[in-house]
Amino acid sequence: MFHIPLKGTLIVAIAFLVAALLSRGASAADQTLKRRPNVVIILADDQGWGDLSVHGNEQLSTPHIDSLARDGVTLDRFFVCSVCAPTRAEFLTGRYHPRTGVRGVSTGQERLDTDEKTLADALKKAGYATAAFGKWHNGSQWPYHPMARGFDAYYGFTSGHWGEYFDAPMDHNGKHVRGQGFIVDDMTDHAIAFMREKQQSPFLCYIALNTPHSPFAVPASYWDRFKDKPITQRGPDGAKETIDVTRAALAMCENIDWNVGRVLKAIDEMKLRDDTIVIYFSDNGPNSFRYNGGMKGRKGSVDEGGLRVPCFVRWPGQFKGGARVEAICGAIDLLPTLTALTGTQRVGDKPIDGVDISPLLKQTQDQWPARMIFSHQNGRISVRSQQHRLDDKGALFDMKADPGQTKNIAKEQPKVAAEMAAAVADWRRVVLSALGKDDRPYPVGFAEFPASWLPARDGVPHGKVERSSRAPNCSYFVNWKDLEDRLTWDVQVHTAGRYEVTLHYTCKPGDEGSTIEISHGESRLTGVVKDAWDPPLIKDQDVIDRPPAESWLKEFRPLNLGIIELKAGRAPLTLRATQIKGEQVMHLRSVTLTLLR
Repeated sequence: MFHIPLKGTLIVAIAFLVAALLSRGASAADQTLKRRPNVVIILADDQGWGDLSVHGNEQLSTPHIDSLARDGVTLDRFFVCSVCAPTRAEFLTGRYHPRTGVRGVSTGQERLDTDEKTLADALKKAGYATAAFGKWHNGSQWPYHPMARGFDAYYGFTSGHWGEYFDAPMDHNGKHVRGQGFIVDDMTDHAIAFMREKQQSPFLCYIALNTPHSPFAVPASYWDRFKDKPITQRGPDGAKETIDVTRAALAMCENIDWNVGRVLKAIDEMKLRDDTIVIYFSDNGPNSFRYNGGMKGRKGSVDEGGLRVPCFVRWPGQFKGGARVEAICGAIDLLPTLTALTGTQRVGDKPIDGVDISPLLKQTQDQWPARMIFSHQNGRISVRSQQHRLDDKGALFDMKADPGQTKNIAKEQPKVAAEMAAAVADWRRVVLSALGKDDRPYPVGFAEFPASWLPARDGVPHGKVERSSRAPNCSYFVNWKDLEDRLTWDVQVHTAGRYEVTLHYTCKPGDEGSTIEISHGESRLTGVVKDAWDPPLIKDQDVIDRPPAESWLKEFRPLNLGIIELKAGRAPLTLRATQIKGEQVMHLRSVTLTLLR
């Protein structure tokens, strides 16, 4: 039998004690990690409340999204904005979108003010790995870019709607690349790869899918299920329904569901199911007239059908599966709720409009305070209480007795109508007045993000120059034929220095050879369009005709114009021709200014 001397015994005892303390510390760290769950947020684009089989749509099957309702909590009265960018701003900040600088969906109006702080800012500060995938739609240039808003990584497109859905042009951490395959599948591939890479530490994975937003493109295997399918469920405006649009939207929704299933499967394979909060919702009502549970209105409307969307929250072991929350809530509530659930602190001290609804999710609070949720679109405001909606024209509806908003009861309930009208007037004065005039330039020249992309969407055509479509987001400039024509961008140069100028263009044979000048303040650079490049429009992706307001796109080629020396400050970035050789100068998709170090 071996005997350990007293001195040796003491050393061994100390060693055991240290090991025990270290073990306790590791255990505490593990417990902290469990208290900080992963967060996966999946946001659909233009998907209505009625576009799911769990909500009674018998025309399609969405088993994976339905499973989130079965295994999680359904937020039955969940409200967002009537169009895309405002909803994203409200979800990211917990604040009504007029407070955040977001006024619309294009030409710079979609930008989230740079002094706003996001959910990603909060979770990143708490040690989360953060990444966003898909449609950002709250600004393109640094510091509007998602990687300046709390996300460590980004793969997607920063504009609103996009014109290519197969092998699409994408932004990968600020660099322009070509995706692979169908855009939603591609985004999901990258999101799953991120989760697998970061599975050892808490992560925030924001997956902003861009369907069933138009253009209506989807893999053939999904379209084949619907192209000849009779559509028997219709909305209250069934006479306005375009059946092929409905078929295409539903096919895209089934593709979304497949990708949701892939995300959920990956979470299970990593054994992170119990440690991951999954949220699924949409950014506004349906983008066409189709079945939506009998609600009035669609995308763009401030009636119930334009604002009420599906929302499911799953956290196994923490939330009861199949639970339903009847209390009204909305996108503004997600930030305060998620910071509470993850045990993190909100970043920023601006007034917040959302509330922490975690007691509703946990079913720990029976009584919930009365509240009103306001909705705004282009000066039109409606307001929702638990029982009533006052629409933008002052009509009052009892949403429990009349969910389709068919009977105005303002005269029968004058006190309720007056109280809600007064609340709207106060909201208009306090919140909507925060918008003011939009005088924000497009910033360029940051060391953190040297390349600044200035798409046609953000520019202004002058003279006879036109956009390729009425919808600016994915447009390019055409009809540049005269020396008097100009293209301008309101640009604020942050850092003085040398910038490489790159244009993305096409030019028909015979039109090459024009001389163009780009200027900013006193700086000038002249170059020549040396090469013709005239690729065909990409017209083989859509399953139905593209809406006339949206551009067909093509492969734009980079033209390196040279190096320009820019001074810091604000001035129009102006592009003009000093000599035109052919019928027109070019078609222009964008200008990129890259700060050289």
